[in-house]
Amino acid sequence: MVVRESFYRGAALGREPRTLPWQTYNLAHTLLKRSEESCLFVPIRSMQYLAVLDAEEFIFVDSIAGRAVNIAWQDFQPSGRESLTDPVPYTAVFYHPDATETMQRLQTELLRALQLLAERQKQEGDAQLLAFPGKN
Repeated sequence: MVVRESFYRGAALGREPRTLPWQTYNLAHTLLKRSEESCLFVPIRSMQYLAVLDAEEFIFVDSIAGRAVNIAWQDFQPSGRESLTDPVPYTAVFYHPDATETMQRLQTELLRALQLLAERQKQEGDAQLLAFPGKN
């Protein structure tokens, strides 16, 4: 089913460099790939927010306030990691005066929402192991 949603953003009120824990980044992109769509809608019920994830950006919308983007996470730099378990640098862009306060909870609550979504989408069937040749 194709769903179209429109979100709006005003002028950016601030930007700051951040890092996203590897668990959140990796799980978000795994679920995005599984969805076979260009974006993934993730309800963060504990905050009454909606996260909309795509390959380039994560946006966060206060579901009570409507369709205005409060925060966007942009410019992810996963290629700078030495390991898949290193945090991923990104830029947080704030569009609402209270957005910096929201950021205090957002990373924790997004991971919980992604884990809940992953539980609900458990893959059924046999797993397949791929053999990779080792170094000599």
